[in-house]
Amino acid sequence: QVQLAESGGGLVQTGGSLRLSCVASGSISSNYGMGWFRRVPGKEREFVAAITWGFGSTTYAHSVKGRFAVSRDNAKNTGYLQMNSLNPEDTAVYYCAVAPRITASPNEWSSWGQGTQVTVSS
Repeated sequence: QVQLAESGGGLVQTGGSLRLSCVASGSISSNYGMGWFRRVPGKEREFVAAITWGFGSTTYAHSVKGRFAVSRDNAKNTGYLQMNSLNPEDTAVYYCAVAPRITASPNEWSSWGQGTQVTVSS
């Protein structure tokens, strides 16, 4: 199982930006993708965005389109989630994951990081 570690979370005011990183131990196969999910207390884990590791095609949840951008650096085995125009509804613990197929269902992703807290104040 690939080990993942998220970082870059913190406290930001409404309208601000944060850039999250997800570092993988070992190389990520070009046949895999990296996904970003978020969870708030008492709510199910929610799909945010994903990118294929080989071609770099991206997918976004409707709630973050135009505000978030996912990218990756294959040489560093690292994925990034740039978050702009943040609002309090974006407050959550953000997780990254890898899987051989891109899907919005968290149940189909098997390798997860520990999460990083993002808090957007009013």
